[in-house]
Amino acid sequence: MVIVEKTKYAQIPALHIVQNQIKDEALPVIFFIHGFGSAKEHNLHYAYLYAEEGFRVVLPEADYHGERDKGLEELEVDFMFWDIVVNEIKELQIIKDELNKQGQIDETRIGVAGTSMGGIVTLGALTQYPWIKTAVSLMGSPYYEEFCRGQIEELKRHDIELPFTEGELEEKYAELRTYDLSLQPEKLNGRPVFFWHGEKDKMVPFNYTYEFFQEIKPLYKGNEKNLSFLADTRADHKVTREGLLASVDWFKKHL
Repeated sequence: MVIVEKTKYAQIPALHIVQNQIKDEALPVIFFIHGFGSAKEHNLHYAYLYAEEGFRVVLPEADYHGERDKGLEELEVDFMFWDIVVNEIKELQIIKDELNKQGQIDETRIGVAGTSMGGIVTLGALTQYPWIKTAVSLMGSPYYEEFCRGQIEELKRHDIELPFTEGELEEKYAELRTYDLSLQPEKLNGRPVFFWHGEKDKMVPFNYTYEFFQEIKPLYKGNEKNLSFLADTRADHKVTREGLLASVDWFKKHL
């Protein structure tokens, strides 16, 4: 039986999903990160299917989301998008360490996945953590700096007053380069990575992610099975059931 537990890891709210009969064992773990404006509970269908395959699944709550909501206006949270992304990457290490202390994790078998902002977090985490064995990006993008610059230009086009100086923006771009997988694809180090993206996505552009996939193909020469991209010609910014089930299959094969 799959159980769902509401818990905290070092004060970070999360849902913990696992088969009850193996919950105390050191298991392969999947961290699944939700999207911007969403919450951890919205991805329980992923967690259930992963847990059915014997994985321990942790759905952390991103800062300023769900039960970590701080009552800010929507635009205020929009301006904090990249701070939330970077914070989420840092908190993955904290949660992993807590699981390790509890003896609940097989440290050689850790996967990370996420939708939209969660996919962006996933790809950024690959630049920081060699302990990630495999990753699944659903509607994510590796282009941190370029994406951020595009967001800022879009806001300027709509005459939205920015709460940042030009100097502060340059500092932010510099920080994001640390996590920008497009600038350091060698950090992949041949690890298995699966991408799903809808071709009609207007929130996180399909073309950029697909171009990145094509660019990194040579890094997987002789090991092509570790890299896959599933494109949906009809989908926009919503993962289809096909994408969901493909992510389950990916973790079964690579984790």
